[in-house]
Amino acid sequence: MEFNPNNHVIKLCVQGMDMEGKGKPEEASRLFLQAWNEATNDFEKFIAAHFVARHQKDVRDKLKWLETALQFALKINNEAVTGAFPSLYSNIAKCYEDLNDPDKAKKNHELAISFKNKLSDKGPFYHGTKADLQVGDLLTAGYSSNYKSELTMNHIYFTALVNGAGLAAALAKGDGRERVYMVEPTANFENDPNVTDKKFPGNPTRSYRTQAPLKIVGEVTDWVRQTPEELQKWREKLANNKGDIIN
Repeated sequence: MEFNPNNHVIKLCVQGMDMEGKGKPEEASRLFLQAWNEATNDFEKFIAAHFVARHQKDVRDKLKWLETALQFALKINNEAVTGAFPSLYSNIAKCYEDLNDPDKAKKNHELAISFKNKLSDKGPFYHGTKADLQVGDLLTAGYSSNYKSELTMNHIYFTALVNGAGLAAALAKGDGRERVYMVEPTANFENDPNVTDKKFPGNPTRSYRTQAPLKIVGEVTDWVRQTPEELQKWREKLANNKGDIIN
């Protein structure tokens, strides 16, 4: 059970976010509710409930949907959802504040704090690139961004999803073949703030970054390749992205 951008429910939620960006909240709400109605597993229901919640005008309805999302997240309770606990508990606490229930608000604020910056992901971890490297080599920060060439990166990025690393390899600069390396962090790492809670709740892509080197411990060759059409869509999304990279 992991994040897949080609998943039907995920696609509906992405379409809903597009409608939000175009100032069409009613259409967005319809798409999120459709995602909920068509969700077939706990992860899909967790994601859909999160989006349905934020379109509720009544606080009690919003609280109901947030707690629904939380219950599915607690049921799943793995690295795909744990990054969402701080924001879920914080939003639930805000609802209780609005409902004049300070005790439940305080309890949920405390739970949000207890989960913040608590990384439990043990990997394995992957890094996608077009560079030809060897086991034992170190990947380090300090190179220009694949997405903004004028920006020198202060961190090195990696993921626990091999297909995500494969996509990064396909989008990386260079003329070499796509390579996905298994890597080990040599020091502490953190959630990638460029994706965490930006669109989807928490860090479902299990994307991380560190200022310390990553050690290459192996290479994998089996991951889901994107079609040329899918890759072109990703390149267009990146080219149209006006947000700043948190570096």
